[in-house]
Amino acid sequence: MNLNPNLKKHGVRIGIGLALTLRFLGYTARPKIGDFTFELKFIDQLDAIIYDARLRLTMPRTVEERIVIIDIDEKSLAEEGRWPWRRDRLALLVDKLFDRYGAAVAGFDVVFAERDESSGLKVLENLAQKQLKDVLQFQNALAQFKPQLEYDRIFAASLKKHPVILGFYFSNDEVAGKYAAVNSLPPPVLPAGTFTGKRINFVSWNGYGANLAELQTAAAGAGMFNPLTDFDGVNRRVTMLSENKGAYYEPLSLAVLRVLHGNPKVEPDYPVEKIWSPDYSGLEDIRIGPIRIPVDENVAALVPYRGPQGSFKYISATDVLNDRVDNAALKDKIVLVGTTAPGLKDLRSTPVAGVYPGVEIHANLIAGMLDGNIKQRPPYVLGVEVVLLLLTGVALAVLMPLLNPLRSLIFTLCVLIFVVTTNVIVWHYGNLVLPMASGLLLILSLFALNMSYGYFVETRSKRQFTELFGQYVPPELVDEMSKDPERYSMEGRSQELTVLFSDVRNFTSISEGLEPKELTAFINEYLTSMTRVIRSHLGTLDKYIGDAIMAFWGAPVNDPEHARHAVITALEMQQTAQRLREQFKLRGWPEIRIGVGINTGIMVVGDMGSVVRKAYTVMGDSVNLGSRLEGLCKEYGAWIILSEMTKNAVPGIVYRELDRVRVKGKDDPVSIYQPLGLEGQVDKAVLDELNLAQQALKLYRAQNWDMAELQLINLQKIGSNATLYELLWSASNGSAPAARLERRLGV
Repeated sequence: MNLNPNLKKHGVRIGIGLALTLRFLGYTARPKIGDFTFELKFIDQLDAIIYDARLRLTMPRTVEERIVIIDIDEKSLAEEGRWPWRRDRLALLVDKLFDRYGAAVAGFDVVFAERDESSGLKVLENLAQKQLKDVLQFQNALAQFKPQLEYDRIFAASLKKHPVILGFYFSNDEVAGKYAAVNSLPPPVLPAGTFTGKRINFVSWNGYGANLAELQTAAAGAGMFNPLTDFDGVNRRVTMLSENKGAYYEPLSLAVLRVLHGNPKVEPDYPVEKIWSPDYSGLEDIRIGPIRIPVDENVAALVPYRGPQGSFKYISATDVLNDRVDNAALKDKIVLVGTTAPGLKDLRSTPVAGVYPGVEIHANLIAGMLDGNIKQRPPYVLGVEVVLLLLTGVALAVLMPLLNPLRSLIFTLCVLIFVVTTNVIVWHYGNLVLPMASGLLLILSLFALNMSYGYFVETRSKRQFTELFGQYVPPELVDEMSKDPERYSMEGRSQELTVLFSDVRNFTSISEGLEPKELTAFINEYLTSMTRVIRSHLGTLDKYIGDAIMAFWGAPVNDPEHARHAVITALEMQQTAQRLREQFKLRGWPEIRIGVGINTGIMVVGDMGSVVRKAYTVMGDSVNLGSRLEGLCKEYGAWIILSEMTKNAVPGIVYRELDRVRVKGKDDPVSIYQPLGLEGQVDKAVLDELNLAQQALKLYRAQNWDMAELQLINLQKIGSNATLYELLWSASNGSAPAARLERRLGV
């Protein structure tokens, strides 16, 4: 298949398609040129929507039994009082979780940044130092009860006894020109300088809000609980390492998991570092012991949401404090202490719900790390997306212009199905997140481009083409031609074609016997009926000449069977004329009979005429012969006469040989024939007559005048073409030498 002509023909459309592909590639790669960056915000939005939809469709929607959330809910607030609670009550909560219920590890999605002075100890100490400093009884009582009133120390003692992780948060808020730095951060999991020489896009913070040093020191660790909010305000990721003043800190979920596994080190993993360019950090995983956590370019992990709120067992904190929980519900469980109470402002927007408890985000992430089913979106996904866009875009941009609309639709659907299926497979089986929006939009954009271009540009040229050829060629041929207009031209060329002329016998008498309106209706109905016959057999209508019709076959659409189609058309025209005679008789109109002449030969075909008016027509000696054959119909008593060239090109037809004539401008005589019908469809009586006529013609040409005369006299009595036999008989006995000589010398 030679594509060069098609590529040249559709060069503009292919160029636009490739330019569109480059635009999408520019968005994906996002190169920065000066202050200009390629960005298409709506693609990011669509990709986020698609990601959320995939996540919701593939969530297990089961309840995770290994993790339990101790909920500071409305019920707890009603029974225990408003938040924050006294630290001795929190100490009691921690002791209950481990000593009574046997929890494995606990994490607080809470920061304890301020001292608890609800016991009144500060007021009592102030009295002891001033107004009551000389009251020995008061001093003794204060010394006795002071340990019970130091709630922070009580809470710290409880934390020190058990594997508890506290929470803290980072911020970039400034107060009086300085970044807030409240209390003490836990030790970083990776010291400053760990990633020297690596180009990693860490999320960096300048300020923080941490726990009291006393509490932080007593706890087993602490983790930040800042979710990484995306551009649309939705929490889909959590950073596994966040940078503050060069050091790196872990999130609450990772801190809890590390304590559960005996505090293994956090180790950055560079699985493909050596095969990438220096611009690629290679950091794709964070490892703690046997657990591998895939991270993206921000060293963030995608939260593997299990389902809507309630994918983990919730227990009211007040029920734990008041021993209303079954021991098995917390035995060896990972416990997260958080809140779902709206007033405590720990509700987030997530892919699974617009309002979602922040503590359950940590729970989902812990479950995902334990199961190893966190989706991966490593930095090299950018390269994969670029390759897929390039292959898809080039294939569609080049191939779609070469296809018709139906095939373009099918091809586009196949590519869409392939892209979506591939994306779903790597999502489900490889836990790999490939962007989908850019690919889908590119495919749909290229499809829309080609369809609209075809409609507005190519359809216009096809309409012009149809208007040009539609008056000559049958609609079905025009439709076929319009699919590839460049193949057809109205320029003149020499080609073997078949031409047909038809004429109404005695039309002058008919026209004189009809009123103008009747004559108009008469000729319109006749020409319409005959034109339908011509077009039904793929003929090109040349012109009407009064009552005469001129048509030809083989151009502008190539037709190897042009001669056969012309002969079949002539036979059907005679049948149509018979039906019209019956209809016209009922309307009181004159009887209509037609003569048809057909010839096959080399003709010049093209758009011919003057600067004022042109027509797509045929010219040449072969055309003139076809016209003269139509004129002989009346003389030979035949309604159809065709040349030997046409007869030789159309087997399977029963012919009657009429004569040999010498046409004007040619030295050699031409045999002429009358088609009687398709072989097998001609009556036996006609065939018998035809045999006798052929014998008489042989005798006539052998100049056996007596036998020929006898045979012709018999044929005049029984034959269907008395005019022919009378003509030959007159010529054989010399009664019409002038007419015979005229016909022999040329008509």
